[in-house]
Amino acid sequence: MIAKTKAIHDTKNLVGSLPAIRYVDPEYVYCAVTNARAAKADILVKEGDHVNCGQKIGVRHGPFFDQPIHSSVSGTYVGIEKHYHRNGKLTDFLKIKNDHLDTFDPSIRTRTPEEIAKLTKADITEIVKEQALVGLGGSSFPTYIKFQTDKKIDVVLINAIECEPYITADHRLMMEFPYRIVDGIKYAMQAFNCHHAKICIKSKYKDLKLLYTQLLKEYPDSGIELCCVGNYYPQGWEVAMIKEATGIELNPGELPSNRGIINFNVSTIVGLYKAVKYNMPVVKRFITITGDGIIYPKNFRVRVGTAIKDLLPLCGGYKNPDKDKVFILGGPMMGASVPNDDVIITKTVTSIIILDKTEYKENPCVRCGSCVLSCPTHLEPVQIMNAVKTLDKERIKKLNPLKCIECGLCTYSCTSKIQVTDYIRKAKMIAKL
Repeated sequence: MIAKTKAIHDTKNLVGSLPAIRYVDPEYVYCAVTNARAAKADILVKEGDHVNCGQKIGVRHGPFFDQPIHSSVSGTYVGIEKHYHRNGKLTDFLKIKNDHLDTFDPSIRTRTPEEIAKLTKADITEIVKEQALVGLGGSSFPTYIKFQTDKKIDVVLINAIECEPYITADHRLMMEFPYRIVDGIKYAMQAFNCHHAKICIKSKYKDLKLLYTQLLKEYPDSGIELCCVGNYYPQGWEVAMIKEATGIELNPGELPSNRGIINFNVSTIVGLYKAVKYNMPVVKRFITITGDGIIYPKNFRVRVGTAIKDLLPLCGGYKNPDKDKVFILGGPMMGASVPNDDVIITKTVTSIIILDKTEYKENPCVRCGSCVLSCPTHLEPVQIMNAVKTLDKERIKKLNPLKCIECGLCTYSCTSKIQVTDYIRKAKMIAKL
């Protein structure tokens, strides 16, 4: 019997209960010159220059924004090398040799509680912009743009759902830095003059529920509460989270701010805390390295710019090293694959999943309808796939593939092992022409 797919085999128990390993002093770090949202950049340092931790060493240029590039260590700028970016593409990176002194840039300083209390929304927006804070759940959307809304915000939602299988980086962040999360939420509420916030987690995360239920007793008048949502995938999708947490159902393409809602990933809210409290960009982050291709799956707290190769020995190396591997940056449902382990951890890399390569035979579509039943945006993936195969542009546009959130459920649920999501991605590109 064909049914809607909502539950996905999950292996979070592999590493979710283990404390993260600190690996914050690599020999070299690498800063991406460009990324998927900013295709051009200016480099502000030359080879041989000394740089400080948190120093602006370049500026990326997007279609409607500029984004500073910061060094995550102090040391010497060596030059440019190519490595794989989280978007799956070979990209130029600025290579910096760590001097292991952690000399901070003069711009980094601690703001007093009195100074913070006086910050206006415009002040916090400018801080977030200068520190290049982006959506750290993987979206990489510039956070300051969210702060520029002129809509009245009634509730701040914190997305701590982390609904993809394997990944537990946000889980460890929540377990290890709860006070930073609460302070970051308070800063967001201050900016929007908002008196209500919800920390959204899956109801099955009993450890988080216990911790935050107790923690929030210390903030009885903060307006911050814990919100336990459903255990299905893709519960972490913005639209699904908002409906579950508030009862509000967004219209297609509608901004949450139109309904008085602003939402942030939990890692982003810690980035906001560091930016406001210390005027510091994101120089460290939590990351999960897991999968059946390595011996010991682990969570790490690392410098942004750390090479994955530096961390693999701490995972015991490859299991079955004679077998070919599959490398996925991000979750297995929505992440990007890269051909090898020459990968750099940028701000928005939540995980790398390493699997022993398995060949799947793709069979003809049997029109079972599982992809249609499972699609959270109520598309008809099989019809879109067929339209792509025949290059029927008009049909593709009528099927509205741009509504697709690329959650991967159509591929996951396909009984014929067809890579349906890839066809939808092609359809989205065609629909934009």
